This record gives sequence, C-alpha cells and structure tokens, in this order.
Amino acid sequence: MRDNREREIRRMRGYIPTKVVKTNPEFGVELALTVPYAYWLHKQGALETVITSKGMKPFYYFCDDVREEFSERTIDNAAAGLDELPNNWIHGINPLEEPAVLNYDEWIPPPYKEYYKNDEFNFDNKPLVFISSKYNLEHGETPLGFFDIQCLYDMFTELTRRGYVVIYKRATNKEEFAIDQNEMNSVHQGYENIMADVEGIGRISDRELPQYMEDVWLFDDIPTKYSYNETQLKVMANCDRFITVCGGNSILSSYFGGTVISYVHKGKELRPNYFGENSYFRKLSNANIIPVYDVIGTVNKETYDHEVNQTGTNDYTKLLNTIKENF
Repeated sequence: MRDNREREIRRMRGYIPTKVVKTNPEFGVELALTVPYAYWLHKQGALETVITSKGMKPFYYFCDDVREEFSERTIDNAAAGLDELPNNWIHGINPLEEPAVLNYDEWIPPPYKEYYKNDEFNFDNKPLVFISSKYNLEHGETPLGFFDIQCLYDMFTELTRRGYVVIYKRATNKEEFAIDQNEMNSVHQGYENIMADVEGIGRISDRELPQYMEDVWLFDDIPTKYSYNETQLKVMANCDRFITVCGGNSILSSYFGGTVISYVHKGKELRPNYFGENSYFRKLSNANIIPVYDVIGTVNKETYDHEVNQTGTNDYTKLLNTIKENF
C-alpha cells in the first residue's frame, strides 16, 4: 500500500525516478504483468534496466539494458519479484468480482505486431494460422491442457483445405530459454512427446506430424537466423489467426490482434467474464478472444456453471466447430 501511495505522489508531482525491473515469474505472468509495466516505464523515460530470464530479451526490445540473469523461473510470485510491480496477481485486483481486470494506470503493452512485422516469414504470402500447445504437468496433475494428435490432424486438415499455412509450436522445455518448476518436473518425469499410432504411418509424435502434411510447419523447422523467441515474435507478427491452449501461449497469442481461439479446460479462467472487455487478455492488443470451454470434471472442483465433460479426458468437438465457424 505504501509503495502504491508513493507512486501516486510521484505521479502527481510529475516525477518518476528511473527504475530497474527485476522478475522471473512464469512466462505468461511475465508477459501480462512485467512487460507492460516495463513498457509503461519506457514511455515515461524512466526504464533503466530489465533483469529477466534467459531467452526473454526480444520481448524487451524497447530497453537498451536487458540482462538475462535468471536461468530458471519460479511459480512463487513473491520469490519472482512480483510484489515490486503495480500488479502482482495475474487474475486481477478483484479476482472474484472482476477476474483478470488489472490496474492499468502503469500498464502499456508493447506493440509487438507493429515492431516485429516483416517480409521474411511470408510462407508464399498465404494466410497463416499459428497453433500453440504444451505438454506439461500442472501442479502435479497429469497433462490435459494440450492438443492430441487426432485433434492436430483434424485442425491441420481443415485449415489447409481452406487455404491456410499452419505453424505448429509445442516446446519440449529443452529449448534455449528458462523454464519453471512445472516444466522442470515435466522433463524429469519424461513428458516430452505426445504419441499416437497413425494409420499408414505408424507410431509418431505430435512434433513429427507436420512433416507428413502439406502446408504445415513445425515451428522448430522454420529456417531462421534469429533466436527462438525472436523468430516466434516475427512469425506471430505476420499472423492474424491463433489457436492456443490457455496459459502463457494464449497470453502471447493475444498480443497480435486478429482472432485468438483459446482452449480452456480448467482453472480460474473458467470464471464468468474472465475474457471480458476489461480483461488484460483483451487489452493486450484488442484481439478477438474466443474461449472454448472443455471443463473436465475430474480436475475441476469449481466449474462455474459450465457444461462439464465427465469423460475424464479431452473432448475437442467444440474447438473444431469453433475453428470452422471463425476461420
């Protein structure tokens, strides 16, 4: 409270001292809370240094002094340094009444699309759809927030039939950037590949599927001279359509305008109006956020009056129908 009051007094006096921003939270939390604060400071001429996690420098292109000092992230918000920010909780300042609504007084998202848009990653000038998934333990629970191979095959087939080039990204957590405890545990317990038997091909992983399909790229296979994250920002800046699992991937996808279809299977994102017009999701770039709820009963104590999937596993029917309706 005292820090907020001091900031208000400084603002009233028109004086904002230069600031060092130092955090290492989860990737999505950093994108929603740290980056917009750092960019706000930059716009005031008050950003001195950003100290962040390995791989994050491209997200702070506006800062001349970015230091990637953290080799690991943490899911502990206090340990991550979030208490030094105007917003320290991603689910909002009043998460029960107004979920995902932040204090926007010192919060400006950087214009990634404007800055990173380019002529290099144009894929024969065909329209792009960027699909982001993950395969991680979620606080000890078996992964469910991902797209399985049948779902991917159905999405790839439908989208390429409609004339799109599809970019599929799912990190293995062994890339050149810092990861958090959930991701570390996933690596240690062998959650690396999503596998399935595919008729006519045999047993393959999700990351191998694109090589068997025309106009589908695995993100890692895109020729590039840039780092993983700079390449990601450049490719996404050329895209207006995104399909993503909820979490850090959906937050990043929401920075580029266009339409974002977000698959939500559990968590606080199920709360009514979480993706409303005052949500940080909307304010990142005014993107059209379309949540698709697959509320799996076995992992949700609170379902917020959503229809509940009692099968214990994913049902992508609504997702596929939403893609057909919007793309």
